[in-house]
Amino acid sequence: MMATASDSPLALKPDFHESAARWEAFWEGEMLDRPPTVITCPNPDAESAPRPTYWTMLHDPIDELVAQTDAYLAARYWGGDAMPQFSPGFGPDIFAAFLGAELEFSREQEHRTSWAVPFVERWEDVLPLGIAEDNPYWVRLRELVRRLAEVAEGRWLVSHLDLHSNLDALESIRGATKLCVDLYDYPELIAEANDQVRALYAPVYDAFHADGRMDRAGTGAGWIGAYCAGKCNAIQCDFAALIGPEHFRRLVVPDLVAEAEHLDHCIYHWDGPTALVHMDDLMAIEDIDCIQWVPGSGSPPLVQWLDLLEEVQNRGKSVMVYCSPAELPIFHERLRPDRLFYATGAADVEEVERTLEWIAKNS
Repeated sequence: MMATASDSPLALKPDFHESAARWEAFWEGEMLDRPPTVITCPNPDAESAPRPTYWTMLHDPIDELVAQTDAYLAARYWGGDAMPQFSPGFGPDIFAAFLGAELEFSREQEHRTSWAVPFVERWEDVLPLGIAEDNPYWVRLRELVRRLAEVAEGRWLVSHLDLHSNLDALESIRGATKLCVDLYDYPELIAEANDQVRALYAPVYDAFHADGRMDRAGTGAGWIGAYCAGKCNAIQCDFAALIGPEHFRRLVVPDLVAEAEHLDHCIYHWDGPTALVHMDDLMAIEDIDCIQWVPGSGSPPLVQWLDLLEEVQNRGKSVMVYCSPAELPIFHERLRPDRLFYATGAADVEEVERTLEWIAKNS
């Protein structure tokens, strides 16, 4: 039976239960009437509001941020199976910041992104790696998440963080080139540091899961936009694009196995053609449910990687397809609908409904 606004746990998602059922089927490798489809547009019944930036989430008064976030979410129409959710954070290197790195921001782009400043000169001087309870990034983000959860209650979801853990965190605190050399010069120290970061993943995840009250109506998979009733998130190791299979198997695979096992469901963010060398090892990680393939800068767009997406599906993984409504039929013709979900945008509610109707009719 289709959910109504009166029995939905989220005011901004009156058809919550209908969408939650599609997501549950997706995670089980099945499909109801159509694949889950994350599609949003401006809400015609609300005033537009900007999304808080990494910079403002770190520096602005929390009361103002919470109000702005609530207004931003209300200004979107959450069509299809898009759950109204918000993933807070100060940038993709937040895990490195928890470990002690300082963050720098891109001022010329309105603070759209940030990056960690490497601080490790000698691994012997910083091990063991841990998170200080008074780390300012840790304290600030936990307070922000708690306050967001208060206003989100009954309206929308606090989604999880963009956690670049594992070797990505080590790269951020050491620097990519130096870490690549360290893999050969100091393999024991890197293995020790990697083990320590791996052990931090679960407590970090669980702390923010609790702070965000993510057990009340389910969890958003960070910035990806997917949803599940239990614990989920996007996981990744972008540094894998810089290393060969031996280091991937020895260091990254145990990290990804541990992260995926801690979650009920997860999506792997697979970035760049040079990371394709790890396909066999990646596909063998049983608890990775879905792949988000990102071709990378300078590579052909996603629509030209259909052979790869088909191969991923043939190996038992689902795929995330991000595309325009106009491109969507190209993917739909080639890919198994029970092993994918779509993420797209629309100009207005009419385009949302038209796109959803087409997907349902052709699934």
